[in-house]
Amino acid sequence: MGTPKDQAVLQAIFNPDTPFGDVIGLDLGEEADKEEADEDGVFPRAQLEQSKALELQGVKAAEAGDLKTALERFGQAINLLPQRASAYNNRAQALRLQGDVAGALEDLERALELSRGRGRAARQSFVQRGLLARLQGRNDDARRDFEQAALLGSPFARRQLVLLNPYAALCNRMLADMMGQLRRPGPGAAPARGRGEGWAAPQ
Repeated sequence: MGTPKDQAVLQAIFNPDTPFGDVIGLDLGEEADKEEADEDGVFPRAQLEQSKALELQGVKAAEAGDLKTALERFGQAINLLPQRASAYNNRAQALRLQGDVAGALEDLERALELSRGRGRAARQSFVQRGLLARLQGRNDDARRDFEQAALLGSPFARRQLVLLNPYAALCNRMLADMMGQLRRPGPGAAPARGRGEGWAAPQ
């Protein structure tokens, strides 16, 4: 039957709209909150603030389409605090946008190593790596990464798991076909009545 964690993962996959607090066996309470709060607490404050500022500049540059500047800023943030996972995640995103999938995967692996697979940085790494795997057609690898991200609290990963579920995809296709048929009745079908319309009473 599986461990409580396994059952929680299945619950998250098959009931993606369930709030994580309602999934039995999936504890994202105080411990997860503490991990996120403590994630940056090990770094000197001045360097941390400078690193965050560089990352923010990199994000803004990337959003403006200036990937060269973005990569420079993320590189500077990494040089400043090489043990901080966040900048590796951001640089991975910029590398992916630039088409350097191998470089992106390398940075994501480093971010996962630094975060020890826990906290916000790990969640982002698993999601990004899962997306890359999915783009490459490696759905089993993508599913594993999305499961890890879902366990760390990612609603996006939970939705991706549903999309990767072949039964859910089949049900969605069947539902879409059925809705299409209802919208386009075949020849000889009675015309659809509008809302609130009833049969006319005989006079």
